[in-house]
Amino acid sequence: MAVWRRHPSNIRDLEQFAKEEWSKIPAEHFYRLKSSIQYLARKDLPNLAYQKLKGKSPGVIFLPGFASDMNAQKAVALEDFCKSLGHSFIRFDYSGCGGSEGNMKECTIGKWKKDVLSILDDVSEGPQILVGSSMGGWLMLLAALARPEKIAALVGVAPAADHFVTVFNQLPLEERKAAEDTGEWKLASKYSEDGFYSIPCSFIKEAENHCLLNSPIPITSPVRLIHGMKDEDVPWHVSMQIADRVLSTDVDVILRKHGLHRMSEKDDIKLLVYTIDDLIDKLTTLG
Repeated sequence: MAVWRRHPSNIRDLEQFAKEEWSKIPAEHFYRLKSSIQYLARKDLPNLAYQKLKGKSPGVIFLPGFASDMNAQKAVALEDFCKSLGHSFIRFDYSGCGGSEGNMKECTIGKWKKDVLSILDDVSEGPQILVGSSMGGWLMLLAALARPEKIAALVGVAPAADHFVTVFNQLPLEERKAAEDTGEWKLASKYSEDGFYSIPCSFIKEAENHCLLNSPIPITSPVRLIHGMKDEDVPWHVSMQIADRVLSTDVDVILRKHGLHRMSEKDDIKLLVYTIDDLIDKLTTLG
């Protein structure tokens, strides 16, 4: 690199040197640096941090999992993929997560659903493929029900529909009673530094209003569900339940025999990219 070719001897030379070296950076790299986080301002709601890549339709929106953010490995990989195809892409942080405003302890499934709808309504343009990871897969379904006209297709990665409610209700009676007495449930998780997430019981109660798996799900867009059979957090059977419940006739479930919950291995991401590429090709052809 040019930085090693000469050594400025004083501040004035250093400033000139810096300007010269900065000017050598290709324009596209400079744009990449400057296209950092943007914020969606919302009246009486937390501002949402997001990154948007403009391009063709259908666009792709990535919905992260619980306590995750828009810098997740899958999100970045999908952005690179969409950029290579020239399609639009949006990744964002829920309220109380990542760069967005808000207190995560005060968030609910309903509030995070509103976040997704805000991105759909105020940031995206045209039909979108929603890609939901874990809890994002649950929110993906809720958003599709609320905004069917905005949805081109859905791709769930270890979708965790009804997850918190299901796991809580499966606890022994004494554990549930102890949680209700303290108002807090400690959900064991290897992804938390503490080894668990503290979930307010009010969060579970509110989440019950958004459960989907006990009745037909009136979604008619194409649906692709990818799940690892070694997933110890959200059983792969949940994807089978979703496939059974949605009314769409264009539904594929893809099981990876050795796949884990996060589905972030190189081959997992290749499969995700291939699945979205195939959907875009199909949607473009039909359009």
